Order: sequence, then structure tokens, then C-alpha cells
Amino acid sequence: MLRAILITTAILCAAPAAFAQDQIAARREACMSDYEKFCNGVTPGGGRIIACLSKEADKLTPACKKAMAEAEAEKKAEAEKK
Repeated sequence: MLRAILITTAILCAAPAAFAQDQIAARREACMSDYEKFCNGVTPGGGRIIACLSKEADKLTPACKKAMAEAEAEKKAEAEKK
């Protein structure tokens, strides 16, 4: 019984992390062509790629615009929780 509880707890704890990784991968895929086109010389890290893509917001593909908006909405929601 204890083993089942521990396994269930482990699965439930890992699920949000796996979901977040899937979201990040989907957003990366949605914006990859825009990154290559507008921000290819930008060194990753410190939010530099996001800043570069934001500067080019009017030129981004619809999929990347949507991904950027979703990421911003999640960031705001996390900030409001604190």
C-alpha cells in the first residue's frame, strides 16, 4: 500500500515538469524559424533570445506570436501568485 502511494506521488510530482518541458519544446519549435531569421547571432541565455524576438514582434510568424503570448501570460500568472 505504501509503495503504491509513493509511486503515485512520484508520478504526480513529475507530471507538471514533463508538461512544462513539452510546452517549452513546442514554443521553441514554433519560434525556431523566426529565431534563425531574426536572432541567429544572439547568444542564448539571460533572456537575450526572448528580447530579440520581442523586438521583431511585428515580423514573427503567427505560431511564434502565439507562443510568445502564452509564455508571457504564464509569467504574469506566476508573478501574481507570489
